[in-house]
Amino acid sequence: MSNKLFQGLIYQMREAVDREIGIIDDKGVVIACSQLTKIGSTHSDILDEISYNYETLVNGNYTYRPIGSHARIEYIVFVEGDDDVAKSISALLSVSFSNIKTLYDEKYDKTNFIKNIILDNILPGDIYIKSKELRFDNEVNRAVLLIRFANTGEVVHYDVIQNMFPDKSHDYVINIGETDIVLVKEVKSANDTKQLEQIAKSIVDTVQAEFYLKVHVGIGSIVSNVKELARSYKDAQVALEVGKVFDTEKNVINYENLGIGRLIYQLPTTLCEMFLQEVFKRGSLESLDRDTLQTIHVFFDNNLNVSETSRKLFVHRNTLVYRLEKIKKLTGLDLREFEHAITFKVALMVKKYLISKPSIY
Repeated sequence: MSNKLFQGLIYQMREAVDREIGIIDDKGVVIACSQLTKIGSTHSDILDEISYNYETLVNGNYTYRPIGSHARIEYIVFVEGDDDVAKSISALLSVSFSNIKTLYDEKYDKTNFIKNIILDNILPGDIYIKSKELRFDNEVNRAVLLIRFANTGEVVHYDVIQNMFPDKSHDYVINIGETDIVLVKEVKSANDTKQLEQIAKSIVDTVQAEFYLKVHVGIGSIVSNVKELARSYKDAQVALEVGKVFDTEKNVINYENLGIGRLIYQLPTTLCEMFLQEVFKRGSLESLDRDTLQTIHVFFDNNLNVSETSRKLFVHRNTLVYRLEKIKKLTGLDLREFEHAITFKVALMVKKYLISKPSIY
């Protein structure tokens, strides 16, 4: 928000309000005031006190009123006096400045512009018009990182991410919901996925180490045009949803690395059920105990190598071969054969996907 706009409004109001009035930003600094000499002075004590209570505050000979929400106070208006008139004026100023701020953000704020794009709240034809008005660079490589907090607390999620990425000219932090924060990150190359994964990992590590909060980060596709940011955001959403099913141990999930899991996630559940019925004999998959399933997973993780798998499982090679023969007898699939192994691997993923939808399966 432009401080000049606030100062201009206060200048027009000072004739109607025969009292000193002003506004303080979220750092506790007076950014506009009818008494020009007070611009730049600090009121951090007021900021702390009003943040704790989030209500009209009388301190000394001034009445203060917050603008924003309890989670994030953006500005504080103040009026000279501690009487009912001062309280009424502070309430009117709060409503006026809040409405002006909303209108200003809709027209001039780049972050709000990007939020409208990723949420499909702006027509494609209006994107170029608005970006030209905002002098926003359209042809830049960007990607959406969707940061999902698993728990809430006293820490404001938006502030945590915003403090990590303070460069508002290249990185845009957007509050989407109670647990979701979007980071639109500018990257040098359209193939710079490694950089994005490193950034996502640093977010996870920082949030967990400093704030003891658990987060998952979904990385969308890198796009070269601003209008495609909506697609990148949807990709990041899919990454988190697919990761929740197939990569539960991972905190960072890249849409580009979802592989076959992305395909399965997009299939109708009825088709998945038909596939399982065709691959396995009735009840054969359910007959496999936990140890057998563990053997199968380790066998896949070691690229169908019998010797390496037996070493990892701490069993004799012949014991492993016996287990594989047992699996073949139960399911009709020999995991030592590449095509059978692929079929079994896909079937396990399909089963996992169906289990994640208990209301259907």
